[in-house]
Amino acid sequence: MRTDTGKVFHLEDYKPTDFLIPETHLDFTLDPERTIVKSKLIVERRAGVGADAPLILDGDGLKLVDIRIDGAPLGDNAYMASPERLEIRGLPENGRFTLEITTEINPTLNRQLTGLYRSSGVYCTQCEAEGFRRITYFLDRPDLLSVYTVRIEAARSEAPVLLSNGNPKDKGALTDGRHFAVWHDPHPKPAYLFALVAGDLGVITDSFTTASGRHVDLGIYVEHGKEARALYAMDALKRSMKWDEEAFGREYDLDIFNVVAVSDFNMGAMENKGLNVFNDKYVLADPETATDADYAGIEAVIAHEYFHNWTGNRITCRDWFQLCLKEGLTVYRDHEFSADMRSRPVKRIAEVKALKAHQFPEDAGPLAHPVRPRQFREINNFYTSTVYEKGSEVVRMIRTILGPDLFRKGMDLYFERHDGDAATIEDFIKVFEDASGEDLSQFGLWYDQAGTPNLAVTYDYDQATKTFEIEIEQSLKPTPGQASKKPMHIPIKFGLLGAKGRELKPRSAKGGLVDGDVIHLRKRKERFTLSGIAERPVPSLLRGFSAPVTMTSELTRTDLIFLARNDGDEVNRWQALTELLNSKLTSNAKRIRGGKPATIESSSIKLLGEIAANVALDEAFRALCLSVPSESDIARELGANIDPDAILASRDALIKTVAEANEEKFTQIYEQLADDGPFQPDAASAGRRALRNVLLDYLSVAEADPKRAVAQFNGADNMSDRAAALHVLVQRFSGSDATSQALKAFEDRFGNDALVMDKWFIVQAMQPGVGALQRVERLMKHKLFSLDNPNRARALIGAFSSGNQTGFNRADGNGYVFFAETILTIEKKNPQLAARLLTAMRSWRSFEPVRREHAREALANIAKVGGLSADVRDIVERTLA
Repeated sequence: MRTDTGKVFHLEDYKPTDFLIPETHLDFTLDPERTIVKSKLIVERRAGVGADAPLILDGDGLKLVDIRIDGAPLGDNAYMASPERLEIRGLPENGRFTLEITTEINPTLNRQLTGLYRSSGVYCTQCEAEGFRRITYFLDRPDLLSVYTVRIEAARSEAPVLLSNGNPKDKGALTDGRHFAVWHDPHPKPAYLFALVAGDLGVITDSFTTASGRHVDLGIYVEHGKEARALYAMDALKRSMKWDEEAFGREYDLDIFNVVAVSDFNMGAMENKGLNVFNDKYVLADPETATDADYAGIEAVIAHEYFHNWTGNRITCRDWFQLCLKEGLTVYRDHEFSADMRSRPVKRIAEVKALKAHQFPEDAGPLAHPVRPRQFREINNFYTSTVYEKGSEVVRMIRTILGPDLFRKGMDLYFERHDGDAATIEDFIKVFEDASGEDLSQFGLWYDQAGTPNLAVTYDYDQATKTFEIEIEQSLKPTPGQASKKPMHIPIKFGLLGAKGRELKPRSAKGGLVDGDVIHLRKRKERFTLSGIAERPVPSLLRGFSAPVTMTSELTRTDLIFLARNDGDEVNRWQALTELLNSKLTSNAKRIRGGKPATIESSSIKLLGEIAANVALDEAFRALCLSVPSESDIARELGANIDPDAILASRDALIKTVAEANEEKFTQIYEQLADDGPFQPDAASAGRRALRNVLLDYLSVAEADPKRAVAQFNGADNMSDRAAALHVLVQRFSGSDATSQALKAFEDRFGNDALVMDKWFIVQAMQPGVGALQRVERLMKHKLFSLDNPNRARALIGAFSSGNQTGFNRADGNGYVFFAETILTIEKKNPQLAARLLTAMRSWRSFEPVRREHAREALANIAKVGGLSADVRDIVERTLA
């Protein structure tokens, strides 16, 4: 485990390596406890680098066995080696030589799950961001591109499957029951994209013919007996390949594409060239074990990793400060793919909900950082929602500013100009400037300034001149390391609604720039005057959530109800309803904390009933509208002095009032949706199930009886309906015999399926109230629980700390004490997992004083532990700063 060195890396300190490694040859002799890795590197001194410059290679916990240059062993005085570094001096004067290094590693003891590790009998690698240095000494950085040839040798009985990047070149039998395989990847790549998988795995195969007629063999490797559960992933892969050809003109470039699903994996998946390695939760699905959310997640992640073949692999990032160049761009691409596969408005609302739930709090807290950070202490801690999701929003804004045609022209130029490069954000912005003729220098601030801009909007309508004025002022609060901010270029899609929701089109505009239905805000404050507006409109701003901002405006409650009923933009329709609900939920939370009862207006109750019954609306959209903002959403709106118990009470009061007032209507709709035929994972069917399951929760509250949820649980023919019913039982009827029986039935049925049992742990970890901590402590002793498995740790500890606001944020602070102790336990084996779980504490300052002090004390207790990993030390100190 790397402990903290205190070193901070800065973007401005970047410089190219003194040496290049155009060819890398690796030879693995696999053994569970003593794997031998022989690397043969063709090394070239870069032009202009002096002959006396040393070659300094990265390592992490390595044991050096042998080292040679051009076949000759090096004497002890020719190099200095430690587990973390190899420095070689006195190199050949001609500047080109062959360096051979032999290292020995223990895959079984590698519970960090980075580098080469062995879990559940399978050898697997994870090299992003800096895991390759745990395999062999190397220039382990993304701008060092090399062509890899890999030989793997293992006992056939232990590992009949031997996989690596690229195309297969050779294979054969050896003595003593061993065998080998050779793989070659003709495309230069950085070390973080190296992959090796070896084990006894089942496989499903298929093929794809590219637009130019090339045949590509496809394989998805899974545990034996789970092959049928990989069929949906294979279908999603083929759809991804076809979509990327049509939407971005990108063909696949190897003869084979493999996906491997493993059960122990720190990330969701990894885009290694030609050999994607996946957490099995994003591969395995069938109606019995996977929810609709699981199917959608598999479709999105399969697409995301495949799309990296061009945005990340063929064009990689120059340094880790440019991480959003591959991740944010590829998230945008997978979002667009999913929108085309499903309902575009529903998908967009889901993206906005996720952005507000995860990225906005990140922007508002001590872990705030720009989409492209300018410094870091531990790069593993910057695989964040800001880099991924906000990075995607920045790409989306470029498309909004330029329009679809110029955006596509810019992307085509990017692929043409930078294929084979390690590129930068400046390179990316430049292709769009060159393709469009636009100056995007101000827009580039989105990559460099942290925080979520707020738009303060005022309106003025003049009946005499038939003009409508919109004044917008942008502001951006200080964030760590950035006290003052410059005005951003913010694209604001808009519409103006007249009577009965009729769209009013302005004849002309003056003041700031208005291009069609997009307002371009560039100054701190600007006024936009729209003429030819025959009646006072209700403005609909930020349509499609065209920029990742917050907004305060003069819209009244009546205006918001009008938009919720009439806006032609479904994202804004949902947003108007959400604003109405949030306003009431936050005010009631304050009332309850002050000892007053909650109040609910009849207009909100009626509106939700109308939306539920409106068959002209997509069922999935109706389900999203009926889903009351979460406790975390309400806390984010409150911003400070948060009392989770009052928030829960406010939310429950709203749900109860709406449920009781609409019980008859909700019952009728619920029963109409019951006969849906055999399970299908398509978007329309998933939407119907989503609406029915939201109504199940309302009806269970209105009826104050678990019978309906029990009936759905027992009669369900798919995991979506079964898991939803179990969630209602646990949330609404905790401690009842019905709930206990359902939990036992679920465990009895799925106890041998780790992925399904993760759902069982999650639903119990999120059960609110003071009893949650004791329940989590008891579940940690369950025979199926292990902190060594990242999925299981996230299912219990992650769900408790991030998803159970009242149970985790107890007023007595015991939830924080337990969490700190657990983080320190996990950190000893898997620092990356511990650090990511620890981000649940990022909003600790927003709580009321008693909880706030308990949280600070728990964080301080972690910080004072000696020998902390770099990952955890970085998070805890930034959180406390």
